[in-house]
This record gives sequence, structure tokens and C-alpha cells, in this order.
Amino acid sequence: MGACAIYRPFASSLSVDAAAVAALYTEDAVILPPGGEMMKGRRAIQVFWKGAAEQLGDGKLTTVDVKPLGSEAVREIGTFTFRTKGAQPQEITGKYVVVWEKVGSDWKLATDIWNTNKQAVAYSLLSSHRKPSGGSCA
Repeated sequence: MGACAIYRPFASSLSVDAAAVAALYTEDAVILPPGGEMMKGRRAIQVFWKGAAEQLGDGKLTTVDVKPLGSEAVREIGTFTFRTKGAQPQEITGKYVVVWEKVGSDWKLATDIWNTNKQAVAYSLLSSHRKPSGGSCA
């Protein structure tokens, strides 16, 4: 399955080139980051990963399970680790689920959702990417 081999460079390229990371996604892909708004489209995804790359580095993705969903899609489950940048780096660990779609002869990410094992760290890293809620339910 070619999709997993494509995704592995994701973690290292994140710190180098957000455009290269965004190119791994379909034009209408959706990402669902922890504590943040859903983002759709390659341009929005590039902006998100550019911001994340300013805060994260030394990434590693590990595929745990891959399941074909017909001949044109694949579901991948895995784990990740990243280190925060700054004076007191922290390790962030978590898990992800992605759906790959075959686009021509290439495999591209169509859906990408992940969450961290420690919520407080994830929330603080993504707070600059959040939109205001606009109201309360009280």
C-alpha cells in the first residue's frame, strides 16, 4: 500500500515546508485538530500546518493499522510524537486516524483527525488557531 510510505515523511517535512505537507492532501480534504475548528481545503490546511510548524518539531508517525476501504480508499490508524519548540521543550504524544483516497495514480489524505494524550498541551498549542465561540449555552 503506497499511502503509508507517503505519510511517513509528513512528520519531518512539517518543520521544513507546510506547502509540501499540504500537497499530501486532496483539494477538498478536511482536518479535525484537537481543540480547534474543522478546516477544509488544501489552502486552509497549509495555513494550519505552517502555524503548527512554528511550534512543533522532531515529529515521528507510527502506523498501527491499515484497512482498505475498497480499491479507492484506505483507513490508517497510528500514533505520533512531536517536541515543542522553545526554552522548555515538551514531548507531545497522541494518536490519529486518516482516510486516504486514490487521486489518479497518487494517494492523498482526504480526512485527518488526531488528538493528544495530554489535553492541556494540545489546547495551549492550538489556541492561536481557534475561532471565538460567539456565545454561550446558558
